[in-house]
Amino acid sequence: MANELELSLRHAAARGARYVEDAATMTVVTEYVQVGPTGDVSFDGAKPVARTTVRLDGDCDAVVPVRAAEGSGFELDATLLELHQRNVATAIEYRARILDALLRVLPAVPGRGR
Repeated sequence: MANELELSLRHAAARGARYVEDAATMTVVTEYVQVGPTGDVSFDGAKPVARTTVRLDGDCDAVVPVRAAEGSGFELDATLLELHQRNVATAIEYRARILDALLRVLPAVPGRGR
């Protein structure tokens, strides 16, 4: 019985460790599709609009498309950028809730030292 419990705890700890590794880097990609002339939509041809990678240590990379603007350098599509920023904020909030729930469970694991 003790061996089964220990095996179950090790398995749960390994799954938790894998989740933390997976959560260490989060990438959010916002894509678009064009609506056809009859209103039909195929998601197979989705194309990226923006990509943001957020690491657990707070480092962040963002890639957004720009177009040349007359006389002033570059111009962003404000609507698409706002949508992407909302997607990133939602993903960060979700990851924070999951990690918080995971950390609340870990003190209950025997032998963790807390």
